Amino acid sequence: MAQPHAPKFATILPTADPGWLSLHTEEILEPTLPIVDPHHHLWDSPRVPRYLQEEFSADLAVGHNVIATVFAECTESYREDGPERLKPLGETEFVVAFAKEAANAPEGDRGVCKGIIGRADLLEGASVEEVLQMHKDLGQGRWRGIRQSTAHDETGTVRTTARTPPAGVLMDPKFREGFEKLVALGMTFDSWVYHPQLGEVADLAASYPDANIILDHVGGPIGAGAYEGKRDEVFAEWKTGIHQVAAQPNVSCKIGGLGMKLGGFRFETLPQPASSKDLAAAWKPYVETCIEAFGADRCMFESNFPVDMITCTYGTLWNTFKRLASGCSADEKAALFAGTAQRVYSV
Repeated sequence: MAQPHAPKFATILPTADPGWLSLHTEEILEPTLPIVDPHHHLWDSPRVPRYLQEEFSADLAVGHNVIATVFAECTESYREDGPERLKPLGETEFVVAFAKEAANAPEGDRGVCKGIIGRADLLEGASVEEVLQMHKDLGQGRWRGIRQSTAHDETGTVRTTARTPPAGVLMDPKFREGFEKLVALGMTFDSWVYHPQLGEVADLAASYPDANIILDHVGGPIGAGAYEGKRDEVFAEWKTGIHQVAAQPNVSCKIGGLGMKLGGFRFETLPQPASSKDLAAAWKPYVETCIEAFGADRCMFESNFPVDMITCTYGTLWNTFKRLASGCSADEKAALFAGTAQRVYSV
């Protein structure tokens, strides 16, 4: 019997082109504005481009005033042996070692990986408490909580994660049993979903008002795969979902991730990288909607590097955010670039 063809995924961690990125440079805007980058990854080969000490340090040195960062899980350096449920502990061990090395770098301690967002499978139920506590112990004061990606595309045409979760994970009773343990331990929960799932995030937040939930990447509006050419329709559905989530006071929103192929902006296909002015113009409706819905004190700009490197450099990305926040008050800018992240992640 012939095997069915695997779906053609529109997006999954594409490779950035350093040569192409070098075709555009910009002067750094507002170089003294303090920034906490609350969402970046680190990884070694075979994933490309490699993003470790040398690469991340170079980005931090471009001229923006990054005072602290938070690492977000990406299945890096998992333990190779032992029970499957404990393999993610290797990532926490790796990040702690990375952070200590960064603190001793010649340029000094820039608060690299001051917070760690790791992974544990809440679908394990109540027994996940053991794994969470082990992460915390290994984190040496840097551990903050987990991200469990539940981004599910019912059309089967987009994918952004190594794991492909089923539909409805956030509503699963077993997941919520594990979630209760996370909340009881005072740990954060980063939620990575696509825009059709925003109602599930709102339901989770309403069901656990003491939870500290962070919505990643502006709630994942899809513009690729089966959603290509439907930007107005998707935007309307996404905006409704964003307001549902924002109505829950225990949810904060990370503004970023719009440089991924998922959004369908296709800047990565241009002869040379777009400027921060062009990126700001394209992303403005999404950013303004989030800030209006959540308020600046519940929003935080994020780099999502090196994933968003497919679209622009670290310097251009933060210039884009600074342009988008140009109409905000000084207090609002302080929250968007550092204050919200410092409060939410205690960094």
